[in-house]
Amino acid sequence: MTSKEIRQQFLDFFKSKEHLIVPSAPLVAKNDPTLMFNNSGMAQFKDFFLGNGTPPSKRIADTQKCLRVSGKHNDLEDVGFDTYHHTMFEMLGNWSFGDYFKKEALSWSWELLTEVYKLPKDRIYVSVFQGDDKDGVPFDQEAWDIWKAIVGEERIILGNKKDNFWEMGETGPCGPCSEIHIDLRDEAEVALKSGKELVNNDHPQVVEIWNNVFMQFERMADGSLVPLPSRHVDTGMGFERLCMAVQGKQSNYDTDVFQHTIGFVGNKCGKVYGQDKWSDIALRVIADHIRAIAFVIADGQLPSNNKAGYVIRRILRRAVRYGYTYLGFREPFMHSIIPLLADQFAEVFPELKAQQDFVAKVILEEENSFLRTLENGLTLLDKIIAETKSQQSTVIKGDAVFELNDTFGFPVDLTALIARENGLSIDEEGYKAALQAQKERSRKDATTSAEDWVILDEDFEKVEFVGYDEFETTSQLVKFQKVQNKQGTQYKIVLDRTPFYAESGGQVGDTGTLTIGNTVIKIEDTKKENDLIVHLTSDKNFEKLVAENGSQISAKARIDLSRRNLTNNNHSSTHLMQAALKQVLGAHVNQKGSLVNNELLRFDFSHFQKVTDEEIAKVEDIVNQKIRENISLLEERNVPIAEATTRGAMALFGEKYGDFVRVITFDKNFSVELCGGTHVPSTGHIGLFKIISESSVATGVRRIEAVTSEKALALINEQLSIVNSLNDLLKSPKDLVKAVSSLIEEKNALAKKIEVFEQEKLQEVKERLLTKIVSVGTVNVIAEIVEVPSADALKQLAYELKAKIGDLYCVLVAEIAGKPQLAVMIADNLVAEKGLNAGQIIREMAKEVKGGGGGQPFFATAGGSDVSGLSKALEKGKSFVA
Repeated sequence: MTSKEIRQQFLDFFKSKEHLIVPSAPLVAKNDPTLMFNNSGMAQFKDFFLGNGTPPSKRIADTQKCLRVSGKHNDLEDVGFDTYHHTMFEMLGNWSFGDYFKKEALSWSWELLTEVYKLPKDRIYVSVFQGDDKDGVPFDQEAWDIWKAIVGEERIILGNKKDNFWEMGETGPCGPCSEIHIDLRDEAEVALKSGKELVNNDHPQVVEIWNNVFMQFERMADGSLVPLPSRHVDTGMGFERLCMAVQGKQSNYDTDVFQHTIGFVGNKCGKVYGQDKWSDIALRVIADHIRAIAFVIADGQLPSNNKAGYVIRRILRRAVRYGYTYLGFREPFMHSIIPLLADQFAEVFPELKAQQDFVAKVILEEENSFLRTLENGLTLLDKIIAETKSQQSTVIKGDAVFELNDTFGFPVDLTALIARENGLSIDEEGYKAALQAQKERSRKDATTSAEDWVILDEDFEKVEFVGYDEFETTSQLVKFQKVQNKQGTQYKIVLDRTPFYAESGGQVGDTGTLTIGNTVIKIEDTKKENDLIVHLTSDKNFEKLVAENGSQISAKARIDLSRRNLTNNNHSSTHLMQAALKQVLGAHVNQKGSLVNNELLRFDFSHFQKVTDEEIAKVEDIVNQKIRENISLLEERNVPIAEATTRGAMALFGEKYGDFVRVITFDKNFSVELCGGTHVPSTGHIGLFKIISESSVATGVRRIEAVTSEKALALINEQLSIVNSLNDLLKSPKDLVKAVSSLIEEKNALAKKIEVFEQEKLQEVKERLLTKIVSVGTVNVIAEIVEVPSADALKQLAYELKAKIGDLYCVLVAEIAGKPQLAVMIADNLVAEKGLNAGQIIREMAKEVKGGGGGQPFFATAGGSDVSGLSKALEKGKSFVA
């Protein structure tokens, strides 16, 4: 059975059990401050468990792309070394939201595994929660009884809180779970030892393939457990492990999920999988990592130096390192795998196929960049090895190993391998200490603590957003939460209905006020946490107001309408600009990020070369033409997504859309987009559009920033004022550009004349110094205060003297632009024979001018702030050969 068939049979099975089959959410987590990436199948359904939303069906099933490379779920360092850990993996899952519970979930899982996939019943073991006295949670008798009737007591294992009690995080929904494990060892091994003894002991062939979680409780901030009003089922089955079991393989990497990629890379490097330990590890690393990299980029996250972008860059560099070290790749190779991968997943995850060329180009540029960095890292490592040996040590210091890892992406094992080849070892404990110190710094920077939500309305189900039509409304407070973070104390406030737009899709959240009685509370921002609209305030009066008003609290919610209108101008202009960019640059242009606020708009898009001035001018002309046409906004809500896409509505890669969407149209032949943001009623409200910058932000991604309405007018007026000032300065020439060009040419000509004059003066100074040579033994000493125009001229003078005079010891000091400047030049033979060091000498001299400097043993320079010390600095310099 192929992996495609295995996946489809899972979905078909649960469809037959009346489950709604939904698509995977993007790998990059949106609107969830607790997650960087979706790391489990339940992540996209989190709101339904929290009670912040209503699921489209009480029964749902899907296959979800997941990534575990950060936080507590971090499998990165295991990937490649064992046979079953991955960065990106698919999680097959089925969910019940207050519908069926343990009996159905467990019996269906057994039915699917044994009757559909035909897995051997005598190789399957199950676990149930043994209970926990501290939490007051009893032994899961219900799950035990269900399994006892299916598999018998001899195949049931009792699991502790670590293995059999699942929690979303420090707070939130949780409950006992029942895992299903399978023993894939051969008959001879099974005869020697029971698989039951190997469950949860990291045996590569006795693995967990399915986990049934029973959401029964909510963990509160004080650690206590409170029963949930409704009980839910959350299951997850590792697709790659399931394929290993169904296809009768000993490793996930032996399945057709990975073998096509492994074979492709093996052919490129001339390696055969299964013949060498380290090349096998490298092939597994690459086959795993390329999936994670490709799908994260396709879902909208580009490699960068911070947050999610840094995680992806790190994964890519780990793969390139293994290819470089163990497979002999010296040129980029990862990008060439993308077409193969895109075809493999075209039916289940079509977003990669749709962006195949873009993803490959991004990876190619990242590979080229890192290969250069890798060479630099190897050069640094050679230097570290030489220094270690020169210090009569056999151990490379831990902080040096950490720097190689943190700055150049060198894994510890690569540094250790190269060290061993040079007869050295590494200080692993020192490395771990440096790594832990970095983690502690990061943890402190990110420290946030939150109290439990205070519920004011137990019947609350979902926030009603009325901000498309209303800018002020009367609302009821339904709950709030007190949070401590780096900014101090903040309150998160949830209303039953709100006109405040929550930050989403690049548009910033609204600000405004809540009026409770006669007290006005300033709302500083509005965020979306999962699907919950949260209003943020730092006003310390809020908690007092709640205490005074009890649980029934009415508030008048009013947005800052002026700020919203300016934001609308910029948001609608973004739509117009994207359509214009497609016209001017081509259909390949797709949004890769945006920021829309009341000040400006910022738009990132796929394009692999600089946008020319002529192209920018064309884009501006098209947008301003559409503004002058005063096109009315056509806003359609609850449009079936199939209909919207048939009509050509642009959707963003990396966004998850429901069955019904909102469509924003400015002229059906120009701009039609899926969008949840706020907009102008007609394009004429924008007034004016002006691009202020165009730049590169990442490989294959350009950024345009622009302003509209009053900001655009102010910019043009400012530029016009500059032109008028230039006209006045140049006495109103007929051709201003020609007049400025003439001035620049004249300046350049004068600069060349000055350079010739300075060179002549410098030669005069040199000739004078040649008459000032003093012999001290065999050393020719020049020590003088000189007049030179620049530090570069002082350096040039020193080098020319060295070329002219043998056995030279030269000390030159000068005042340049009111600052002291020092230089020491020593003949190479004097450095070797007499142990003189210009760098050490210059540092001593610099103390006299309140400065510092350094350089090489034969030449060094320094600067300072006290010109009165020049003479003393000169005397100190002379003293080293006196």
